[in-house]
Amino acid sequence: MSHLYLSEDLDLSAVSPGDDVRLTGEEARHAVTVSRLRAGEQVAIGDGRGTLAQCVVLETAPRELVLEVAAVEQTPAASPRITLVQALAKGDRDELAVQAATELGVDRIVPWSAARSVSRWEGAKAEKGRARWASIVREATKQSIRPWLPAVAPLTPTAGLATLLAGARVLLLEPTAETPLTGIRHDGRDLALVVGPEGGIAPAEIERLVAAGAEPVRLGASVLRTSTAGPAAIAVLNAELGRW
Repeated sequence: MSHLYLSEDLDLSAVSPGDDVRLTGEEARHAVTVSRLRAGEQVAIGDGRGTLAQCVVLETAPRELVLEVAAVEQTPAASPRITLVQALAKGDRDELAVQAATELGVDRIVPWSAARSVSRWEGAKAEKGRARWASIVREATKQSIRPWLPAVAPLTPTAGLATLLAGARVLLLEPTAETPLTGIRHDGRDLALVVGPEGGIAPAEIERLVAAGAEPVRLGASVLRTSTAGPAAIAVLNAELGRW
C-alpha cells in the first residue's frame, strides 16, 4: 500500500470485498489533483477507527473517487494504550515530537502548558494549536499507514493532568531519576509519558505529579531534546509491550 487516505465519515467496518465505496471531499481532491490517481491504481483507505480497505480506483472526478474494495483488514485498538503528554516548546520542536510519536504508534497526545514552556497558546490560539497538532497527527498516520488515528486532547495545564490521566500509569521523563525506563515492567495499565519543555520540568511540577502517582524515569545517561525524548521513550515501550 503506497497511499493511505482517511475519511472518518466512512463506515468501513460494514464493507466487504467487491463492494464499491466513494471517497469525497478534500481527501479525494488531493488524491486526484495532487497524487494524480487514475483508474486501475491501487490505494488504501481508512476510517481512523481500526479498519483499512485495500481498493482499486474505478472512476475519478475532481472531488470524488469511486473505488472497488479488494480486501478489508480490521485491527483492534491497542491495549495497553500509550499517551504522550508533550509540553509546548518553541520553534517546531513540539511538532517534531508529535509527528514522530504518531509514526511510532502513540495512541493519544496531550498538549501540555508546562510552567517552563516558552511557547504559549493563549485564548483562541489554544484551539488553533490543537488543530495544528491534529493535522500533523493525521498526516503522520497516513504516511505510516496506521489503522487508528490518535486523538489530540485540548491544551491541558499541570493542574488538569492528574484528572485527564486517571487510571493510567504515568511515567515522568526526568534525566535525574534513579529508575531507567528500560527497568519498567508492564503491569496491565495504560501508560502515559510526560515530557517537559526545553528547560525541563519545574521542581514544583515534579512534586505535584509525583504526589498524584507519577513515576520519574530516565532515558540513558544523556539529556535528550524535548523533540526526541517522547519518541525515544515510545520506542522503548514498544519493545517492552511486544508491539515491535
